[in-house]
Amino acid sequence: MGFDEKKIIRKCQKGDWSEFGVLYDFYVEKIYRFVFFKTMHKETAEDLTSRTFLKVVEKIGSFDADTSFSSWLYAIARNGVIDHYRKKKEEVDIDDFWDICLNEDIDKKIDDRNRLQKVGQYLNRLKPEQREIILMRVWGGMSFREIAEATGRSEGGLKMFFSRFVRGAKREDILNIVILGILIR
Repeated sequence: MGFDEKKIIRKCQKGDWSEFGVLYDFYVEKIYRFVFFKTMHKETAEDLTSRTFLKVVEKIGSFDADTSFSSWLYAIARNGVIDHYRKKKEEVDIDDFWDICLNEDIDKKIDDRNRLQKVGQYLNRLKPEQREIILMRVWGGMSFREIAEATGRSEGGLKMFFSRFVRGAKREDILNIVILGILIR
């Protein structure tokens, strides 16, 4: 991070939003990935990511600038996903599911979906809290300290869980898919 995050936050809290874009640019892709892997739907992830940053703007005055901004931001995103699923109606549009256009490489899309399905099956064997830790660590790029703050778990416990996850992913032959983020499209 090549900027003073706390200084920017304090400026925003005083009503000076001139540098908020720096925070946004630094975190938007991370938050999008986190939300995407919880929803597995591009448009929903985009919408919830936007809502997350709108909440940040609305609530930045209540943020304690001496605590971890990234943990606070992920907590807002996580709560947004939870609210989304509470409100969501079970409607499935086949076009949204397949998302196939005539000019796309269908074979590549099918291969990507098969990989996604394999990783999804492995992740679905985990408890929801465990999946969330993987998303925060691998695709969110969060440190164990930040994840501990966001989840209320100990750093040591998180490290042990993550180590076990890596061993299991190696056994399932999906570790490279997970680490390379092949699911991010």
